[in-house]
Amino acid sequence: MTLDPALVDPAPLGPLPETDLTRHRRLRGQGSLDRADLNAILDAGFVCHLGVVIEGRPLVVPTVYGCDERQLYVHGSVASRSLAGGAPVCVTVTHVDGLVLARSVFEHGVNYRSAMIHGEARKVTDPEEKLEGLRRLTEHATPGQWSYARQPNRKELAATTLLALPLDEASVKIRTGPPEDGDGPDAALGLWAGVLPLTPLWGAPVADPTLAAETLVPEHIARREGTRYA
Repeated sequence: MTLDPALVDPAPLGPLPETDLTRHRRLRGQGSLDRADLNAILDAGFVCHLGVVIEGRPLVVPTVYGCDERQLYVHGSVASRSLAGGAPVCVTVTHVDGLVLARSVFEHGVNYRSAMIHGEARKVTDPEEKLEGLRRLTEHATPGQWSYARQPNRKELAATTLLALPLDEASVKIRTGPPEDGDGPDAALGLWAGVLPLTPLWGAPVADPTLAAETLVPEHIARREGTRYA
């Protein structure tokens, strides 16, 4: 078996590099080169948008993902044109934490955390790495599910494409806090201003109607009810 070199005895990771694609040209104060911020954004979500160019036209595909500290994995059908690999792609992950409602419409905004990852997607062909990537993807969305559910067989693996994108070139931005017009002339208007938080929560599990009545919700799923997912 020949694994990708990035997976073998990796060197320690440093800050995210600034490149032409990742340099923050606007709102630089919201930008971050801290790799821990990138990891936190990726850890908090499970849906990304994969941007590719196919036959000269842009295509953006929403899909689930999984990752480790060095690579992000996305998967889909072998028939998917967006998963051909070997071409530049852009993956984005965004969390909305609240609306910033100012005294003037111009100063309105959003509290958010976002990551934009650039690179050349590599099609994973090694069977062991492919299985490990799918495990990471499954566990990223629902920890504990890989060992609970039946794992993919050979036919299912052959019908699945897995892409790996290195986390070497990423742009991270984070906006927190209240509106920024509290010390300006609009403060004299006497209008309410502040933040309307958004907190997405997991609901109660809904059983498949074909389940036998005695089939219990597994603990790794039940304990997520009422918890925040982003």
